[in-house]
Amino acid sequence: MLAVKSLTGNNSVFAREARLMGNRFGISLVANDAAWADERINEAVNEINRVEKLLSTFTDDSKLNEINRNAGIRPVRVDAEIFKLVDRALQISDLTHGTFDITYPANQIVSADTKAAKRRLSLTNYKNVVLDAAKQTVFLKNKGMRIGLGAISRGYAADRAKYILQMQGVSSGVINAGGDLLSWGLQPDNTPWTIGTADPSQATQPFAGVNISNMAIATSFNSEKMPAIADAKPAGSIDPGSGFPVSKIKSVSIITPGAELADAMATPIIAMGINAGLYLINKLNQMACIIIDDHARIYTSKDIKLTV
Repeated sequence: MLAVKSLTGNNSVFAREARLMGNRFGISLVANDAAWADERINEAVNEINRVEKLLSTFTDDSKLNEINRNAGIRPVRVDAEIFKLVDRALQISDLTHGTFDITYPANQIVSADTKAAKRRLSLTNYKNVVLDAAKQTVFLKNKGMRIGLGAISRGYAADRAKYILQMQGVSSGVINAGGDLLSWGLQPDNTPWTIGTADPSQATQPFAGVNISNMAIATSFNSEKMPAIADAKPAGSIDPGSGFPVSKIKSVSIITPGAELADAMATPIIAMGINAGLYLINKLNQMACIIIDDHARIYTSKDIKLTV
């Protein structure tokens, strides 16, 4: 159902929510005609559904499943879209020193012995994915390897939906992909989109006023669980110098022009930690981050200025 969220002059923000790719997607666009806006949103939804089918590993005839079935056997020729996606994913793995990795083992290896550990390393290592640009093939070196693009599929779908909308003449809008935001253009009152205006559920956050027009912001939350044994302490949880607990990351938000890259980078920064994560982001162009630790303290990269 199409809803009118706001009205300024001749333009309104028309919005629709739908369950797509297992997530709640909200598509909002600025227009002056409800029927036209509804048609444009239909086209965006169709594109998101197309991406979901393309990147699915739940259908036997999908290219990703063909790649996985032929692990250790032969390279698989794929279309340009999948080839470029895998290539970009491997570049992100390089950028994050393997913290981001689309590879995983076909069967969980639970043994703790050295041989099993080496076996697992050979199955979960992006460097064992071989691309041939001339033949446009993808090859997994070792039997038992698998790849999945779930970590970037939602962001990629949002980028594609934005592209479709822009090609259809939508000059301003917001795509909310399960809490990850992608915006372009200006609001009907000609002010930039902010995190709070793009997603009113975040309006009370200290970073709600950050300008995200023509940018994407993706947030990952730390799902790490404490050990079951009450006295156990996770490795590295105590600073040996001060004796005080080391702050852990509660959430990371990445701001960058594309939703795919924002989606891919948020979780690796959690694994890297506050200092290493900020160091990496500060070296990159057109990328910023907001980190919140388990004491609700906020850390930002050099390009973010908060007034709190």
